[in-house]
Amino acid sequence: MLIAALILVWRYPRAAASVTLTALMLLIFAGNGWVAATAIRSLERQYLPTELPQAEAIVVLGGATRSPEPPRPWVEVSEAGDRVLYAAKLYREGKAPIVVLSGGRIRWRGGEGSEAADMAELMEPMGVPRSAILEEPDSFNTYENARNVKAMLDREGIKQVLLVTSAFHMPRSMAIFRKQGIEAIAAPTDFLVADDFFEASRSTGAGAILSVIPDAENLMMTTKALKEYIGAIIYRARGWL
Repeated sequence: MLIAALILVWRYPRAAASVTLTALMLLIFAGNGWVAATAIRSLERQYLPTELPQAEAIVVLGGATRSPEPPRPWVEVSEAGDRVLYAAKLYREGKAPIVVLSGGRIRWRGGEGSEAADMAELMEPMGVPRSAILEEPDSFNTYENARNVKAMLDREGIKQVLLVTSAFHMPRSMAIFRKQGIEAIAAPTDFLVADDFFEASRSTGAGAILSVIPDAENLMMTTKALKEYIGAIIYRARGWL
């Protein structure tokens, strides 16, 4: 919209001003803490943590690591790194004897190898032996995660799995995995909004003001939620849901 305003400003200054004002209002709205939290919460609360049963495997979706490219000393975790930590915890609790790590690497983002290999390297020091890990290194989106994991599970004779991914990503992931005929049980992690967020943000004047002022982190959460809803529409149109 700002690009459109720049194009319009020379011949249509009033239209350019209107477009600029609209862009500003969208930025203020999307960067609002309460708007961002509400948008993410609408996804995260669809699958809440429960007492998980034992399954035949734990499936972890990629998007949780950064490759060990210099100056990084080792594989590093991203915001979604809770996926790896939680999956290792579930394995150590005896929830399943096998961990399936799914994720390739988009080359233009940098790095070598696959996210599956990165996650495997992180899991070993957390008590998950290589003998218990299966890597699926060729998927680049959630649909490919499910399709490639399905083929791997069929070869191994595995029917029921615990699916580990970020809470906001879980609704679309569960729908895709079930569409592939995988008996998946949601094991969400990486919750971005705690139950007491709204109460805490309203408890003081400063908290309320900071929630209203546009913030990059709030904008990121709104963007994540929007991506999930748009992704669900596109995936359904393609028959993946």
